[in-house]
Amino acid sequence: MTTTTTPHGNPPPLLSRLIALGRCQLLSLNAFAVCAVGSLVVCALLLLPIGVGFPLLPPAATALRQLSDRYRAWVTRWTATPVSPPEPLAHTGTGSRRGRAAAVLGDEGFWHDLRWAWLEPLVGGLIVAGPLALVGYGLFGVLVQPFIWPFIGPDNWYAFVPVDSVATMLVAAVLGLGFIAAGLLLAPTTLELHAVWSSRVLAAPRTAELVRRIEHLTDTRADALDAQAAELQRIERDLHDGAQARLVALGLTLDKATRLLDTDPPAGRELLLEVRATSARALQDLRELVHGIHPPILTDRGLGDAVRSLALDSHLDVHVESALPGRLPTPVESAAYFAVGELLANAAKHSGAREVRIRLAHADAALHVTVTDDGHGGADTSRGSGLHGIRRRLSTFDGTLALHSPPGGPTIVTLEIPCASSSPKTSSSSATA
Repeated sequence: MTTTTTPHGNPPPLLSRLIALGRCQLLSLNAFAVCAVGSLVVCALLLLPIGVGFPLLPPAATALRQLSDRYRAWVTRWTATPVSPPEPLAHTGTGSRRGRAAAVLGDEGFWHDLRWAWLEPLVGGLIVAGPLALVGYGLFGVLVQPFIWPFIGPDNWYAFVPVDSVATMLVAAVLGLGFIAAGLLLAPTTLELHAVWSSRVLAAPRTAELVRRIEHLTDTRADALDAQAAELQRIERDLHDGAQARLVALGLTLDKATRLLDTDPPAGRELLLEVRATSARALQDLRELVHGIHPPILTDRGLGDAVRSLALDSHLDVHVESALPGRLPTPVESAAYFAVGELLANAAKHSGAREVRIRLAHADAALHVTVTDDGHGGADTSRGSGLHGIRRRLSTFDGTLALHSPPGGPTIVTLEIPCASSSPKTSSSSATA
């Protein structure tokens, strides 16, 4: 069963183009602010030799960073293109003026922002000027030319049309409508082009990205080691409290039954029956333990069928749609399987849901898992350990968890784990569990 659910509907095409045009206008106006702040920073740098620039440089650099952060936020919100910011400015509110200015001068992100401030009004401003110029010139032909052409004379031209009569005025008006339409059609593409440009010049320097990558790998490695240690402790505890205790009791019961077979055969047979029941329970404990480590169905049938088995075990009405082209790396399948299991458990315990829909897909070299329930919503990753534990598990693979859970529902959890799909071995077709 295929379902498509989006938290927000897309606006109509005309409205989306008008919004894109308005954003181009906003960017063009902010280019003046960028130029002004960039000039202020340069003035502070030029005044450093005479000492006046030392108190001016830190606040000017802070204003420049706030402006560049605003542009990064706009790019991310408008085009879903994430732009990683540089490290926070090195200067602090304490220390001498010279010390704070020296910290700014030694900050790589500051020079990165300053380069952007001088390029944005030229390059970015020219990029967004295209649709604005077309719409503005089109409005002139539609709203102004019909009223001024009788007073201008024979030298009145609109584009390539000499406007000297009612007929040519109507041609100019139609041409103006064409310019307006061209500007509106061009606005979304122009906004995307500006986002590409901004993401190139505003993204954090490569050294900062490498430092963050090292820190992220260090954190995820520590999380992986902690998770492994906790898993080993859990296995040891389950073995000690479960199967091991039953096997010890089994040995004692067998020893007692052996002694009773000669003196009290009926009692010995009862003890042997108890031994058989104890061995069955010990075997069940071992199976459950193995299932908690790595379910056999996940190894034999793949992620799609393993998730269907989770759906069959749930008391909720769970629909599973699998569009996986083949088998995925074993650690990725295991992480996704236990994440889906945790999400199903959360839906059953806390959401008040009756129906859950799970979609598995592989695209853009990543596994995408979407879990949607019709519960009352209000889920929060900051509360409780379930969602936080899933996020930590996925971070080991550079995976992400996105949560949309407004009050009243529905709750939509999207998991994304970068991975490559192997050649198809066991392909799961779409089905409903």
